[in-house]
Amino acid sequence: QVQLVESGGGLVRPGGSLRLSCEASTFYFSIYVMSWYRQAPGKERELVARISSTGGGIEYADSVKERFTISRDNAKNMVYLQMNSLKPEDTAVYYCNGGRYWGQGQYWGQGTQVTVSS
Repeated sequence: QVQLVESGGGLVRPGGSLRLSCEASTFYFSIYVMSWYRQAPGKERELVARISSTGGGIEYADSVKERFTISRDNAKNMVYLQMNSLKPEDTAVYYCNGGRYWGQGQYWGQGTQVTVSS
C-alpha cells in the first residue's frame, strides 16, 4: 500500500505563489507516474499536472500552463507543484496521485486546501 501525504496549502492573495509538496511512502517511488489533481466546490476533480517517473514527460492542464510547474525528487520520494500568479479560480482541494502508468493512478493523498482570495 502506498501512502501519499500532501502539504503546503493555505490562503494566498491573487497573484501570489504557493508550493505544494507530496511525500510518498514507497520503495518504488522512482517508477511511479505522479500527478496533481484539484477539486473545487461543486465541480468534478480535474487533472492539474502530471510527471513521468524520470521527469522527462510532463503534462499540464491548459488553465495552469505558464503558471504552475510540477517537479519531483526521486531520491527524497517527493513530488512538488510550484504555483505562481494564483487566481481565485485556482481555489480547490489539491490531491496528489500516483500510479504505475501514464494516467490517473490508484493511489491518492488526503488533499490540501488552497484558497486564493483577497
